[in-house]
Amino acid sequence: MEPSSTEGGAEETLLKNHPSSPPHKVILKHGQELEEEQEELAEHQPLEQEDLNFERWKRRPIPKRTLHQKIDDLKKYLWNAETNEFMGRSGKSWSLILLFYAALYMFLAAMFGGCIFCLMWSISPYHPTLNDRVIPPGMTMAPHLEGHDIAFNASDRKSWRKYTRSMDEYLRSYNDGAQERKNIRCTQDRYFMQDDLEESAERKACQFKRSWLGNCSGMQDPTYGYSQGKPCILLRMNRILGYLPGQGKPVNVTCGVKRGPPEALGDIQFFPKSIFDLKYYPYYGKLRHVNYSSPVVAVRFGGVQYDTHIQIQCKLNGKGITNDSPTDRFLGSVTFSLEVGA
Repeated sequence: MEPSSTEGGAEETLLKNHPSSPPHKVILKHGQELEEEQEELAEHQPLEQEDLNFERWKRRPIPKRTLHQKIDDLKKYLWNAETNEFMGRSGKSWSLILLFYAALYMFLAAMFGGCIFCLMWSISPYHPTLNDRVIPPGMTMAPHLEGHDIAFNASDRKSWRKYTRSMDEYLRSYNDGAQERKNIRCTQDRYFMQDDLEESAERKACQFKRSWLGNCSGMQDPTYGYSQGKPCILLRMNRILGYLPGQGKPVNVTCGVKRGPPEALGDIQFFPKSIFDLKYYPYYGKLRHVNYSSPVVAVRFGGVQYDTHIQIQCKLNGKGITNDSPTDRFLGSVTFSLEVGA
């Protein structure tokens, strides 16, 4: 029995030496559980009435300022006598800002001026710097009023008066007196080349007199045939600087019916000829060819049937000329409608 008592005594001794160890762990465990339970209860606890009062969280309105206060603030902003500041900046600050922007804009102006100088230095005012592709010339006509439609009654002066006025304006620069004063008479049948002159030298131009247009000059018949039902039109090839049309042979003009009965057109007359003479080319530009007058071909339709609407097309024909472009109807040709009434 003694050994057992001894063992029991040993166990009692151990318990006495460590009486608080297991209870301490239990307390900590229960403490953590209590804290977690209190947090859960706090989460599910209903809000107090004070917490539901949102009025106290609203932004309070700023009190309105009087006009006198606003004026005082504006005066203080413009000039603050306490800090010696103008519009919120001191004199030194304003000086630095003005100096910076003055230097910036001076630099930009100098750069822009340098670019313009280089550009003007690299190009010529008399001819294009790059001219590797020359487009074939187009053709224009007169009269040209609100499109290419000519419709009138020969017996009604008001119906064709606008066309004769347009012709007078068009031919004013071709008057014989003006051509004799400004231009020279040329007799050669070749290009009038003047490339041997200085680049800035003025080029001479050949005369093209209005009287050469015969019945379509407006000198013999001021109505240009409109009062007789035999209208005239004027055709001109567009100017292209340095262009030599026809490659050594004159470019001629032909006219025909494009839409309508062909017999309705009747006889056609050309003045002075149906070609553009080579002596009027090349064209050297407005600065050098000051008095240049483009050659004109006048076309007179002397047998147009009355009250018949036809569409007429006049074309340029020659080497290097394009007159059938599907995208540009004025390239090498011009199309217009004609209807003459009694």
